[in-house]
Amino acid sequence: MPTTWAEQQALMDQIVKDGDTPWAFGIESGGATGWPATDWIEDIMLRSAGPDKYDQWYQGKLTWSSPEIKSAFQTFGKIAADPKMVNGGPTSELTLNFGNGGDLLFKNPPGCYLHHQASFITTFFQQDNPSVQPVTDFNFFGFPDISSQYTGSEEVAGDLFGMFKDSPEARDLIKYLTTPEAQQIWVSKGGALSPNKQVPLSKYPDQLSRQAGQILTSAKVTAFDASDNMPDAMNTAFWHAILDFVGDQSKLDSILANLDKVQADAYK
Repeated sequence: MPTTWAEQQALMDQIVKDGDTPWAFGIESGGATGWPATDWIEDIMLRSAGPDKYDQWYQGKLTWSSPEIKSAFQTFGKIAADPKMVNGGPTSELTLNFGNGGDLLFKNPPGCYLHHQASFITTFFQQDNPSVQPVTDFNFFGFPDISSQYTGSEEVAGDLFGMFKDSPEARDLIKYLTTPEAQQIWVSKGGALSPNKQVPLSKYPDQLSRQAGQILTSAKVTAFDASDNMPDAMNTAFWHAILDFVGDQSKLDSILANLDKVQADAYK
């Protein structure tokens, strides 16, 4: 499994050389269409520009037209625009629902061999393809390093606790939910990972979740999903920009310039 971008590129090139297609993915998601591709930009941005620039980006302190962000778009674009790299090319990406984006992995012969998504996607795999089994029929590797300077960086998202009535009991509950004991119960049910290093990997119910939990707790840098940290207007503009970019990458400069304008207002 590739651990660097160069190794992943070599794998993609070999798949194409063998007459197959490396990737399939969809970015359609109803009113939130576009978000699956923002994760690509975020993963690339974190590993190429580093956590400081990444933080400046979602905080509105780094313009979208900066070289770091433009380069992240271009790196993603080299995959997204190439029908040899993505099954169905841009048309498929724009119309395919993200939950069905990995189904081509399980066709005979496979329509793709790689899929980029969050750890929850395995639920969709098995809902759409009931006969497939984790590890036996599919496995995963973490997003590869791009710059060796930022090795061990991971983009994450998470569940949030909200207390709507301040009371001693509510405070005790939230405090308990963050303990290793409560987190062990949570992860043992499946579909969740814990950032708490005191949660034993043995508490996870399967090999893939244990592997994901180990990646999370051993990461040198963890950065929360950038678009989820942006003001709503900025996040929505990012989704729309991704759609425009996948549809016509020659518009990148104007797309980024428009995002700069949104940024100037969204962070006031």
